[in-house]
Amino acid sequence: MPAREASVASGETEPLTRLPFQPISKSHILHCSYDYWHSKYRSSTLKSRIIPLSPAFLSYLREDGIVLPSEIPVASANQNDNTTSDGWDEDPEPDPSLRFPEIHQQIKDTIAELGGLVAPKLNWSSPKDATWISMTKNSMECATPNDIYLLLKSSDFITHDLEHAFDDCAADDSLQPGDIRYVLVLRKWFKANPSCEFRCFVKQRRLIAICQRDLNHFDFLFPMKEHIRDTIEEYFNRTLKGTFPDDSFAFDAYLPDPYDKVRLMDINPWAPRTDPLLFSWLELLNLSPPMPLLGIAESDSSPEIPLSSSDEDTQDEDIEEVQWKPEIRLVRKDDPEAYGFVSPQYSAHKLPKDVVDASLGGESAMREFADNWKKMMDGEMEIQGTSDEEDDNNDDKIVIEP
Repeated sequence: MPAREASVASGETEPLTRLPFQPISKSHILHCSYDYWHSKYRSSTLKSRIIPLSPAFLSYLREDGIVLPSEIPVASANQNDNTTSDGWDEDPEPDPSLRFPEIHQQIKDTIAELGGLVAPKLNWSSPKDATWISMTKNSMECATPNDIYLLLKSSDFITHDLEHAFDDCAADDSLQPGDIRYVLVLRKWFKANPSCEFRCFVKQRRLIAICQRDLNHFDFLFPMKEHIRDTIEEYFNRTLKGTFPDDSFAFDAYLPDPYDKVRLMDINPWAPRTDPLLFSWLELLNLSPPMPLLGIAESDSSPEIPLSSSDEDTQDEDIEEVQWKPEIRLVRKDDPEAYGFVSPQYSAHKLPKDVVDASLGGESAMREFADNWKKMMDGEMEIQGTSDEEDDNNDDKIVIEP
């Protein structure tokens, strides 16, 4: 191949057009599903319960719009209501939980069992991008099934789990999206300290990199840097290294004060969909830790090592192998990551508040919102700005939030 030889001889390299990942198997994605690995590592995970989801529940999550179950019995709510209406409220939306009553009741029972507050997630993702719609102000804390449904139905991350779990995977006809066993994971709620969360990267069963998950500067972490690395590495070598079925993956670790114990929060695919945070995927893919000098398994093709017969043969016996350590990155005070957020995290997944309020108000509220929007577009209604000098209580105007 003369053309190839000429290119190599000139030292020219073609620019990368994509990250040099090995083909990602569908089985690797399934191995990172919470219900696959939780039972194996239960002793180091947070207290949680796993609820298998029915086709009816999955259909509810996939439906457009947000219709929540009634929190009061339908019969008592309408018992003495003799009023009539010729508007959009005449036919209320049916209670969606009637389609999955067993799961609805199981969620209620699990919330009570776990102390009254839980944090939800599906197989791979939690609805962190939807906490803006939560009743508890930017939190995944849920006290009722409706709190859970609201987060799940508002989250793009959950939609990705449902519709795009096998995106970018190598072709494999033996596994189809319909083969995924979807589950709802409810974890006992606790107020996590974001400074204690770390993302760890494993390549060829070697822990190669560790970094903060929260991109804010925490000055007190720096004196403990070596201790944090050693604690995570010890946990990996003892618990994950020889037991997880894939050679390369990422995992999220939580180290509660006094930072001497690891809680396994999640296992993530070795794939572009996993955020490398303070690293880049190109760095991680090109990072190759040195092979250990000692303890390499023997093979049949290896020549036999002769027995020592003189002082010359033993002159290198005192050479000590230097232990390789994974790199750990923390956000420094002058790092742009610590100050680069001009908008709140996950803001790209948010909707204007007027749209959210209208969707929660039912069909009549959505129709009223649509009518007002049309009047604005036709110039029949004035759009109110957000200036402090303007009257916020003017009922004839609509505020459009950025």
